[in-house]
Amino acid sequence: MNTKTDNYHIEISGLSIEVVRKDIKHFYIGVHPPNGQVRVSAPLRLDDDAVRMAIISRLGWIRRKQASFAKQERQSEREYVSGESHYFAGKRYRLKVTEQDCPPTVCLLNNTRIGLVVRPGTDRAKREVVLYEWYREHLRTQLPPLIAKWEQKMELTVNEVRIKKMKTLWGSCNIEAKRIWLNLELAKKPKSCLVYVLVHEMVHLLERHHNDRFRELMDHFLPQWRTYRDTLNRAPLAHEDWGY
Repeated sequence: MNTKTDNYHIEISGLSIEVVRKDIKHFYIGVHPPNGQVRVSAPLRLDDDAVRMAIISRLGWIRRKQASFAKQERQSEREYVSGESHYFAGKRYRLKVTEQDCPPTVCLLNNTRIGLVVRPGTDRAKREVVLYEWYREHLRTQLPPLIAKWEQKMELTVNEVRIKKMKTLWGSCNIEAKRIWLNLELAKKPKSCLVYVLVHEMVHLLERHHNDRFRELMDHFLPQWRTYRDTLNRAPLAHEDWGY
């Protein structure tokens, strides 16, 4: 019997599947955007053959989930030049780049354009950094009132919320530290998506696993969570690999 508690990979029917051994009661399987990465959480009591058979029994569902991600709209690689499309708060904007000998700035010029001011000769990578710092500040501004609202509703405390680019998740929660991580890409999505992911992670402070009790808590605190989740899943994926 394999008693690993760290991550390892197995291959089944051409799929590379990440397996995480945990001291849990139930077997969980997830298929994550943007590329349909498969991740399994398996109880220590299950041997390798049992884990493999459990995955094989769900291959049809895995393939359907992966097919839905493959059909989802994706952005082309961004060059951060004038006329290019960028998303912010669920809307598509055209970028207007201005070169000036002054500190870089980003702002909404109107309902259709984002203005990016950079120093002459600023390359693509630095333009990207400037725009993403603007995204980060937007999320930082949005979060405090949202956290306070949902802490009061759930009667719990979040010690810290951090923002970063994440490759396979929209959010994650360190239950022991009461620390939540949110994907920086959420700045591009409608506010309802940010609410959904934040509440999802906060509910994990009450229920660790995605079980019936977890769904019941989501239904209680955020009855429309499935609609918000579907909005998030329909939103265009970023060009680079990051998801939920």
